[in-house]
Amino acid sequence: MKTKTKSARNSSLLKDYSILNSVADHALNYLNELPNRPVFPSEESLKKLEQFDVPLPDSGIEGEAIIEQLNSIGSINTVLSNGGRYFGFVFGGSLPASLAANWMVSTWDQNACFRISSPVAAQIEKVAGNWLIDLLGLPVGSVAGFVTGTTMANFTSVVAARYKIYKQLGYDLKSKGMQNAPPIRVIVGQEVHASMQRALLLAGFGLDNLIKVPTDDQGRIIPDNFPELDSSTLVCLQAGNVNTGALDPVESICLAAKEKGAWVHIDGAFGLWARVSPDKAHLAEGYELADSWAIDLHKWLNVPYDSGLVICKHPEILQNALSVSAAYLPESSEPDPYFFTPEMSRRPRGIEAWAAIYSLGRKGVIYLIDRCCSHAKLFASNLQKAGFEILNEVTLNQALVSFGDADTTNRIIKKIQLDGTCWCGGTVWKGKTAMRISVSSWMTSKEDIEKCSEKIITIAREEIKQ
Repeated sequence: MKTKTKSARNSSLLKDYSILNSVADHALNYLNELPNRPVFPSEESLKKLEQFDVPLPDSGIEGEAIIEQLNSIGSINTVLSNGGRYFGFVFGGSLPASLAANWMVSTWDQNACFRISSPVAAQIEKVAGNWLIDLLGLPVGSVAGFVTGTTMANFTSVVAARYKIYKQLGYDLKSKGMQNAPPIRVIVGQEVHASMQRALLLAGFGLDNLIKVPTDDQGRIIPDNFPELDSSTLVCLQAGNVNTGALDPVESICLAAKEKGAWVHIDGAFGLWARVSPDKAHLAEGYELADSWAIDLHKWLNVPYDSGLVICKHPEILQNALSVSAAYLPESSEPDPYFFTPEMSRRPRGIEAWAAIYSLGRKGVIYLIDRCCSHAKLFASNLQKAGFEILNEVTLNQALVSFGDADTTNRIIKKIQLDGTCWCGGTVWKGKTAMRISVSSWMTSKEDIEKCSEKIITIAREEIKQ
């Protein structure tokens, strides 16, 4: 009797979860259609999104019907940022092994807070963190925490820096808080990214109080204009300007900071990946001398959203900055994952990064970075040969192109977006309106670049003739 009951229960569970077969079919169809679909949904398609706006149902809807609606209305209204022809922001796609790991992680439904709550998550994230520290050539003994993205990685690093600086100043931040705390000098470049600004805001630093260092024509800080450092200083530098891809020269600043007791943090959302490539590593010389680093994994490592990483050279400082005490928290013989992230409960997103690196190997990661850089250079070269102005030195994966005055450039960008062959966004660089091209996906091929270049050139020339 017992066996029958158990068997019946198992049969019921299998029936409940049979919905996953439909999801797998829809997902594979979606991925197979990527190369042939417009990158952005049509106006007609977008109107169908209104069908989601229904009153809260009194009774539940069948799971199959929910999935069917997501597929029929949702899938056609996605932006194909995981395909090979999306260049609007620094968005990577999802490597197959990483996407599959994402499904497995969701099936496991683990809380990656403690080792005792998920031994597998803790172990794989530890391995993945060490692999990433190795790939990026950062100091052995550093620790890694898996967070949602660079904004949270920047924030976590700033919290660690703030704790350490106040400890040097003899101020007990964790007991007394920020209200009457002594001031901390925060130095950033003139081109500081919005992610870094948001992180500083979250940590209690006013944007009007930032000391901004002038930058050159590529957006890199000018070290000769750097102010004096002291033990009350937090320096936030940048690896990868969001428009040009340029990296701040940091070596002399890091050496001076070490001597004075200042903390140096690197906002390396995508540019820190330059350290992986033997051809590009010279752009990021001296970055290993910093105290903390932030990087996105859903950008150039091409793992599913959301995935970022904070790396800190000083494990005990990061842990102490974030630590709290409570009777129910488990004791552990080695640090628990939550020691190095702001969140406690979270999904084990580091497993997807582990799968991506495992599937590529060191050589594959290098090839991914180098190929994207090569494609960006080819893209820029094609547009320049067609007579359009490239505004930056294409040293990484970013290219800026101007089609003339602001109105003309904006009209051309809009027509490119509506055409659907590819998607690029607009920006303003040094007072000049431009189209920004970001090449970040493992799926982007040379054929994609040639096809998109040809379409952009055709659209631009037709618009300029009118």
